[in-house]
Amino acid sequence: MSPRKMIPLTSPEQVPPHMSEAEARAFWDTHAVTDEYLQAAGPVPGDALPPVRPASTHIALRIQADVLQRIRVLARKKRKGYQTLLKEFVIERLYEEEKREGLLG
Repeated sequence: MSPRKMIPLTSPEQVPPHMSEAEARAFWDTHAVTDEYLQAAGPVPGDALPPVRPASTHIALRIQADVLQRIRVLARKKRKGYQTLLKEFVIERLYEEEKREGLLG
């Protein structure tokens, strides 16, 4: 079976506006994006990109084996990584201590 001949698109204006899902599926099954199309389309707007997470700092933390095991069990039950759970614990406790010390407005 020979591959289907696709209709090349060179500009975003060639894409019909307001297509239903079925119409869009039929359209994209027969049309292909070209390099010219990508150049004409330009960059993706900044708000369409996922937000950048702040960088985290790697630290070493010594903790008793039994405490680590308890954290891992709890994290598994909550369906998240144990390091994520530890970070959440630290953030929550830090907030409480800052409130208690009057460091928050």
